[in-house]
Amino acid sequence: MPFLIPNTRRFFLKTLGLNAAVAAAPNLVFAQEKPIQGFEKTAKDPVASQGWQPVSDRRLRVGIVGYGVCQFGAAFGFQDHPNVEVVAVSDLIPERCAALARACRCQKTYPSLEELAGDERIEVVFVATDAPSHARHCIEVLQRGKHVACAVPAVFGSLEEADQLLAAVRKSGLTYMMFETSCFHEDLHAMRAIYQAGGFGKLVYAEGEYFHHMAEPIASYRDWRVGLPPQWYPTHSNAYQVGVSGGSFTAVSCLGMPSVIPHLQPKNNRYQNPFGTEIALFRTSEGGTARMAVSWDTPGDSGEKGRVRGQRGSFYEKYEGLKLPAVNTRRPPLPPRVEAGGHGGSHGYLTDEFVTAILKNRTPLVHVGMALNLTVAGIVAHQSALKDGELLKIPQYPFPGR
Repeated sequence: MPFLIPNTRRFFLKTLGLNAAVAAAPNLVFAQEKPIQGFEKTAKDPVASQGWQPVSDRRLRVGIVGYGVCQFGAAFGFQDHPNVEVVAVSDLIPERCAALARACRCQKTYPSLEELAGDERIEVVFVATDAPSHARHCIEVLQRGKHVACAVPAVFGSLEEADQLLAAVRKSGLTYMMFETSCFHEDLHAMRAIYQAGGFGKLVYAEGEYFHHMAEPIASYRDWRVGLPPQWYPTHSNAYQVGVSGGSFTAVSCLGMPSVIPHLQPKNNRYQNPFGTEIALFRTSEGGTARMAVSWDTPGDSGEKGRVRGQRGSFYEKYEGLKLPAVNTRRPPLPPRVEAGGHGGSHGYLTDEFVTAILKNRTPLVHVGMALNLTVAGIVAHQSALKDGELLKIPQYPFPGR
């Protein structure tokens, strides 16, 4: 295969948002209010399915839960995958539940995740609920004997939930995957392929950035995003090290900066979080360092992006380093009708990776170990920021087989 390097810089675009008042209205209308960054679909690639081969003729029976402001339940293309049958959907708000059913071309609805998870026909559940409920909902699904995929983050500000989720996955023996979008960005996918081919050697330094200006909070279930500590939502940036090398962060010193935005003031949010920006300096499991930034209050250039520098080469928009044997850095072919979707054209690839992992009985890319190493590092980083940058150790979560 040719050595293919993406040479286009990713610009993070915007899509439809949902005003809180509209969400609560009796007749739900998805109106064009303030756009949410990153949700516009990537331009369709006419050769995205070239070379695709089915791995099975089996169709997984899937249930989908959650159709909030981001409409994630239908955004990842399960309903279009040839190896998926969407059996049932659920959302706590009836109008949203009906809209999710229409989007997924599904007849059966349930008023709660718990009831959907009890449907014996369903083998797999995609959890697109509010972030504070992710771990609890995934554990519930696993205990019902079903594979589960989840939007980010894996857990929400809780080290105890991380241990509980890991234990539930291990006990179940089932497939868990977190849908971290950065892991299937065109550039990060290329970085990972080059790293695995030895093109970087050990990573000496990595940078990841998730800049999402929120002058007003995004309307969310029970307003969980209001005043959210930036490093509690760290996976989009942290993936530019963990998702490249498969390693982890072992220690962190993080500094936070107070915000002038009202909802980011500690008196105005349930988290008593004083920071709108948190910049973390991590020690990595390879012995290198990484700077990972998350900010809600810096207008201007935005999105999820990163770069890496290794002992043998570096990548910032393109690879520069040692000559390598032929390395295929293109993302795998997508099934026909499955679109790449939003967040850097990652949505369809995440769904196909999860579905294929179940069908082939293999570990998915963003398995529970990677999901927790991506997420928990940010929880500890926020603790460090509250302690004025004190260096803190980060719990380590084993990868499959370790």
